[in-house]
Amino acid sequence: MLFSKPSGVSWLVVFLGNPGLKYEGTRHNAGFMTADALAKRKNVAINRARFHALTASCEIGEEKVLLMKPQTFMNLSGEAAAEAARFYKIPPQHVLVVSDEVSLPIGRLRVRSKGSAGGHNGLKSIIACLGSEEFPRIRLGVGAPPHPDYDMADWVLSTFKNQDAEDMAAAVARAAEAVECYILNGPEKTMNRYNGA
Repeated sequence: MLFSKPSGVSWLVVFLGNPGLKYEGTRHNAGFMTADALAKRKNVAINRARFHALTASCEIGEEKVLLMKPQTFMNLSGEAAAEAARFYKIPPQHVLVVSDEVSLPIGRLRVRSKGSAGGHNGLKSIIACLGSEEFPRIRLGVGAPPHPDYDMADWVLSTFKNQDAEDMAAAVARAAEAVECYILNGPEKTMNRYNGA
């Protein structure tokens, strides 16, 4: 391992969403949905309150990973991510962020090793608090509003219905796989396998 860290945590996976029943199942909570899917795969519960977040530790291959659902609300997600990254001395390249993406069709994934916020307030907050854009991210398509006048805040806080809900459930399962793939195999293999249709 390249870095000396308390408890040997080498990766931080930050799933973006808003806490509380009011926001469950909304487009903006695609990250939290992925967290739940990955927790199920790894047989852990993301319920330990630390770093202004609910957390759980798990092993992915040889790596010890901290899974995190920030409880700060979307626009302040970076506070939780940066606090944990500082504590474990995790560099931005090992802070993997999972978020929703309105510019992608429902169910489409986009994996990147770095990049801008693309207008996403959660990513904006993480960039500001980490002081870097050099962190990997997995973005889940949640679809664009049905017409240009539709209020974006209303759209991202709306829930999935019917076929969209089924497509999203499948995408969330694939996103959870992509998190494991990224940590095990790196960006190139993960992008080749999960980007696109």
